[in-house]
Amino acid sequence: MFSNKHSKPQNRIDSLIGAGTIITGDLNFSGGMRIDGQVNGNVVATPGKPSTLVLSELAQINGNVDVTHLVVNGTINGDVKASEYLELQSKAKVTGDVSYATIEIQLGAVVDGRLLHAAVGAEREKVVSLKVGKAE
Repeated sequence: MFSNKHSKPQNRIDSLIGAGTIITGDLNFSGGMRIDGQVNGNVVATPGKPSTLVLSELAQINGNVDVTHLVVNGTINGDVKASEYLELQSKAKVTGDVSYATIEIQLGAVVDGRLLHAAVGAEREKVVSLKVGKAE
């Protein structure tokens, strides 16, 4: 009856950037990734494929982030695009605009920028279509 166009988040981590690791340059990935270190560059998932990025409270990204599912408990200095789901945990700090389809924000999370709701897919289906007609 109802369609669900969301992809499922990845339940496994394919890549890990450990604490104390600093990467300079853009980072492209597919599947699931966890960052405990620092990335000085954009973090982008493969377009059109489900992806999950998890940032621990030790993590820092100085650049833009573009993924389908994002869980943040660290720091992002740049714009964020979570095309399906975004979770900002209690120690999350985002400085930049945040685009999301579904968002969960825990007490203590900070966003210094705009929250921009984006429809999932090119055309978002209405759950219930209301028709206006003449009363007889």
